[in-house]
Amino acid sequence: MPVAVRFTNVHRHFGAVRAVDGVTLDIAEGEFFAMLGPSGSGKTTCLRLIGGFEQPDQGGIEIFGRHAEGLPPYRRNVNTVFQDYALFPHMTVGENVAYGLMIRKLPRPERETRAREALALVKLNGFEGRYPRQLSGGQRQRVALARALVNEPRVLLLDEPLGALDLKLREEMQEELKSLQRKLGITFVFVTHDQGEALAMADRLAIFHSGRIVQIGAPVEVYERPRTRFVADFVGSANVLPPTYAGEAGAAAKWMSLRPEKIRATAPEQLAANDEASLIGTITNVHYQGALTRITVDGDGLTLRAAVPSDGRRFQTGQRIRLSWPASAMNSMDDDP
Repeated sequence: MPVAVRFTNVHRHFGAVRAVDGVTLDIAEGEFFAMLGPSGSGKTTCLRLIGGFEQPDQGGIEIFGRHAEGLPPYRRNVNTVFQDYALFPHMTVGENVAYGLMIRKLPRPERETRAREALALVKLNGFEGRYPRQLSGGQRQRVALARALVNEPRVLLLDEPLGALDLKLREEMQEELKSLQRKLGITFVFVTHDQGEALAMADRLAIFHSGRIVQIGAPVEVYERPRTRFVADFVGSANVLPPTYAGEAGAAAKWMSLRPEKIRATAPEQLAANDEASLIGTITNVHYQGALTRITVDGDGLTLRAAVPSDGRRFQTGQRIRLSWPASAMNSMDDDP
């Protein structure tokens, strides 16, 4: 598959801060690719490097095989959707969407036709005459998306565009963005600090930490087989088992991750299966979440979190309980934190 965006040993420093520290990365054409990491990890700087809003201090950036170092944003076949939407308040929705086409001096009838088509893509038919102040947050986000799509970019950059939306609307927009990307077939590069968004939407994702990529892969691979303790803790909720305990539990004496949903809870007297590891301890916290109940258990000098089905059982703090899990559910990791 052709490469849409390629980073080769890219560095971007701001004084003593190494915002991007030797990133090498290929993003395939037509891929929905997510950059995930905490604030200050380098993901947004990488997005800005693709868009031309930043230039690398070292290394190479290619967009569809063309070197992009030094090229300004308007000379790249790339568009960006920002978190704050950046709509012009004095322009109508139609004028906002057609603005880029006007700058390119396309005839007005063509601009208006393409703006209507772009708005139809994001389900805003008939909104051309409204102003941004007359729209909800979700509708403004769609206008910003239409304004980027109307220019027919080969790469669409999305800088946490759902961050300002409430939970229900954000979940709806996740589905719509993924559906739209499949329909259009263009490359989406999505920056977020929300692990749920990245896991739900991306074909592949890169985990950033301190300016570097610490793991890259499909969501299921990154979630099920985190390579480091940082990835295990940042992507989802994981129990991190020290080498000594992992060895006693029948696994290799290495750092291990164990996802809470892999653990089952039983009475202390109920023995674990032959292929299972287990721990008897005391419940210190109970958090009911509808279909799941999350419990925290202290025992044998270890604290474990389990996510078990809410099947009518009542869990209480102070209760003694056995947690059991298959030995195969423990994933070995590198020693790096």
